[in-house]
Amino acid sequence: MMVSTENKEIAINQPRHNDEEVIRQLAALKPLEYDRVRKERAKELNVRPDTLDKQIKEAQSNSSKENTQFDGIESWHTPINPAELLDEITSTIQRFIVLDIHQAQAAALWVSACWFLDEIHCAPILLINAPERACGKTQLLTVLGKLAPRTAQASSISQSVLFRMIESYKPTLFIDEIETVLADNEELRGLINAGHTRDSAHVWRCVVKGDDIDPKKFSVWGMKAIAGINAVKLAETVTSRSIIIELRRKKSDEKVERLRHAESDTFQNLAAKLARFAEDFHQQVKNTRPMLPDDLGDREQDNWEPLLQIAIVAGNHWPKTALNVALTISSIMQAPQSSANELLADIKEIFYAKQVIKITTTELINALCEDTEKSWYTYNRGKQLTPRQLSNKLKDYGIASKTIRFSAYETAKGYEASQFNDAFERYLSDSDNLQLQSNISM
Repeated sequence: MMVSTENKEIAINQPRHNDEEVIRQLAALKPLEYDRVRKERAKELNVRPDTLDKQIKEAQSNSSKENTQFDGIESWHTPINPAELLDEITSTIQRFIVLDIHQAQAAALWVSACWFLDEIHCAPILLINAPERACGKTQLLTVLGKLAPRTAQASSISQSVLFRMIESYKPTLFIDEIETVLADNEELRGLINAGHTRDSAHVWRCVVKGDDIDPKKFSVWGMKAIAGINAVKLAETVTSRSIIIELRRKKSDEKVERLRHAESDTFQNLAAKLARFAEDFHQQVKNTRPMLPDDLGDREQDNWEPLLQIAIVAGNHWPKTALNVALTISSIMQAPQSSANELLADIKEIFYAKQVIKITTTELINALCEDTEKSWYTYNRGKQLTPRQLSNKLKDYGIASKTIRFSAYETAKGYEASQFNDAFERYLSDSDNLQLQSNISM
């Protein structure tokens, strides 16, 4: 069919594509991906490949300027085995932090999910909790921050900075001392909560434009890790959106390496492998729909779904491992920890003084309240400590009363000295622990 010269000019001058959008998408591709589609896209845009190259280079330069706050991470040069990568991240975390294997695995899955932000629909908060100082919470934040994309470390942050930073840079946010940051700051807490699911991850704020004030929608979609002492005492709106890692103080026989002594390329290599993981498997993760167990509540299923997506795509032992990790951590998420060194020290003293290996709840409370100058004597609004209050405080350390046989005819609720060994060893001095162990035959 003949086409007039006039119509040809109209067809050529009228763009058939949204050029800016196409350039933006192409600029986001990895070099190999761009090279594969370069000629085809140039033909579609009716430009020479060299012209397209210049436009892409300019767009990438502009993007680089916008993200100068963050170190770029080049993806690993060869394909990676995702299951082996998750194993490597888990073992690396345990090189530097004292925590259980299932907690290290959860952290490995979470930091991997940070690289798949465009493929997942829920961004669970990683809440790192410790009952006392010197339990490694800041150390764990630092380790994960070295592995995450576009890490933004913040010991404090205002709500106005938060939503603007997320909108502009899409960072992975790490906030330490969260109990202080969120103290009496409901608006900041609301912003952190709003970023939990993709559909609800927006806030409206007024923006000044000349003489006008216009409402604007900001994205707060992104992964966040927060850490604090007794952080599980935060509002339920935060903890219910969180995967909680419970840290504890290192015992004398537990050895971990100093983070500053790590090989210079340890974390760079792992981050590069995570980048390659995301590059090669983003579509598989996006299309994966895990079977979520009924043992997890609705919000817990939301939290764990992206981590289970990662695990299923990784394969090998990880699908089963991740499910066990989810069930294990979720079962203890409602057991917050708090500082109770005074109580532990007094209980240690009672076991030592009485030279017993088990004691009834009533006898323990009476012994705690014998000294009228101690806080337990007036702990309950001027009255002595109650069994429920004792139970709640000991629950913070994973210690619960149980039915114990004290004689052939007598059973009662109480505690065995062996239940306290781990807490004594972690939170009281070594000399006191040894003295207790040498004087009470278990």
